[in-house]
Amino acid sequence: MNWQAISEQIESATGQAFKSVSAHSLAGGDINSAFRLQAGDKSYFVKLNRADLVTMFDAEFAGLQELARTQAIRVPAPVVCGQTAGHSFLVLEYVEFGCSNKASERLLGQQLAQLHQRQQPYFGWHRDNTIGSTLQLNSKSEDWLTFWREQRLELQLQLAAKNGYGGRLQASGERLCNDMAALFDSYLPQPSLLHGDLWAGNAAVDKQGRPVIFDPACYYGDRETDLAMTELFGGFGQNFYAAYQAVWPLDKGYAVRKSFYNVYHILNHLNLFGGGYLRQAESMMTLLLAEIN
Repeated sequence: MNWQAISEQIESATGQAFKSVSAHSLAGGDINSAFRLQAGDKSYFVKLNRADLVTMFDAEFAGLQELARTQAIRVPAPVVCGQTAGHSFLVLEYVEFGCSNKASERLLGQQLAQLHQRQQPYFGWHRDNTIGSTLQLNSKSEDWLTFWREQRLELQLQLAAKNGYGGRLQASGERLCNDMAALFDSYLPQPSLLHGDLWAGNAAVDKQGRPVIFDPACYYGDRETDLAMTELFGGFGQNFYAAYQAVWPLDKGYAVRKSFYNVYHILNHLNLFGGGYLRQAESMMTLLLAEIN
C-alpha cells in the first residue's frame, strides 16, 4: 500500500506535516479495510477499498460534513478522500473510544432527537450514496411514500431478483409496495436529517463520554427509520429510547412501522451477504401484510 501518497494528501488537506508514517490494521467493517495511520503524536483513521469505489467514500465524506454542520452530535471530522494507483481512500479524524454508560446512552438519545429536528422541505438528498456498498438513490421528492417505495423497497427487490431471489419474496414485496399506504393512515412523516445506517456498530462514545456516530448513509426522511434500525440488531438500551422520547415522542404507529422500515435493511443484507437473510425478509413481510389486511 502506498501510504506516502495518502500522507501527502493529508498534508495538503490539513496544511500540516505528516511524515514517517506507520500503519496499523484495525478490525471492523465488512465492506472496507481500516487502518490507523500514525506519525509522531498525530493519528488518522483511514478506510481503503477498490479504486473504482471512490464515489462511495466521497458520499460518506459529504454525509459526515452534513451531520457535523448540525452540531447536534459528534462525528469523526472528515479530512480528505481520493484515489491512489490501486485504491480509493477516506481519511477521518482518529477518535479514541471510551466506555458507554447510562449517562452517555441518554445523551445519545437526546442528541439523535436533536439531529432529527434538522429538516428540509423535501425527502432525499442532493446526491446518491451507498448503504453498505449498495447504491442508495436519494432523488428529491415531496412524497415520502413514493420515495420509500421507488428508491428503497423496489430497488432492493429488483436487486434481489437479479441475485436469484424470486417467488414468495417478490410476491410479498410487490404486495407490500402496493399496500404500504395503510401503515400511514394517521401519520405524516417529516423530512428529518438521518444517519441512515444507525446500528450499534456505527455508534460509540469518546474518552469524555460523548456519543459519536459514524459510517453514515445520510438523507432526509422519516426519523422512524433511524430508530427502527437501532432495534434491528440490538445494542441500544432503554436509557437511549427514554431520552429520545423525552425530547421528541414517537407516534404510536411506530411499533408496526419499525418492521416495515427494517425490511429495507434486511433486503440489503440479503443482497450483500446472501441467502441467510431470505427467510427473515419473507417472514417480516408476511407479518406486515397481515397487519395491513
